[in-house]
Amino acid sequence: MIPALVSGLFTGLSLIVAIGAQNAFVLRQGLSGRFVFPVALVSAVLDVALITLGVAGLGALLESVPFLLGAVRWLGAGYLIWFGVSSLRRANSGESMDVSGSGPATLSAAVIATATFSLLNPHVYLDTVVFLGSVAAQFGDSRWWFAVGASIASLVWFFALAFGAKALSRYVANPKFWKVLDTVIASIMFTLALSLIVMPLGV
Repeated sequence: MIPALVSGLFTGLSLIVAIGAQNAFVLRQGLSGRFVFPVALVSAVLDVALITLGVAGLGALLESVPFLLGAVRWLGAGYLIWFGVSSLRRANSGESMDVSGSGPATLSAAVIATATFSLLNPHVYLDTVVFLGSVAAQFGDSRWWFAVGASIASLVWFFALAFGAKALSRYVANPKFWKVLDTVIASIMFTLALSLIVMPLGV
C-alpha cells in the first residue's frame, strides 16, 4: 500500500509540474485573482478523473486504437500552436495585465475555459491515462493506492500553483514581466507541439 501510494505521488508530480497550457492558464488565473478556487478545483478534479480512467484500463484501450491517439495528437498540436501564437501576440503588445478585466468574466466561462484547457492538452491523456495507467497496473491489487498518490499530487499542485501565484501580484503591472512570461510560455507551447508532432504514438 505505502510503496504504491508514494510511487503514485512522486510519479504524478514529475509529470504535472512542467508548465504547459493547462498550468499556464491556472497560473494566469491565480495572478489575476479571479475564480482561483474553481479553476484549481476543476483542473484537479479532471486530472483525478483521467487518472482513475487510466488505472481502470482506458490506457490499454487507447494504446490499442492508434486512431484515437492520432486524433488527440493533431488536435492537441494545433491547440498548443494557437496558444503559443496568442502568447507571442501578448508579449509583443507592450501591455501589462489588466487584473480587473483579464480572463473569463463569469464563473461558468471560467469553468468552461478550465475544462477546455485541461481536456485539449494531449499530454494529459498521454501522461495520466496511458502512462500512469500502465505504471499503476504493475502494482496489482495496490494499483488504486497508486492512483490515490497521483491524485494527491494533482490536488496539491494545482492549488499551490493557483494560490501561490498571488505572491507575484506586485509584478502584474509591469509590461516587462508579462513580456518575459508570455514569451517563455509561447516557447514551451511550441516545443510541446513539436514534440507531439514527431513523437511515436503510444509513447
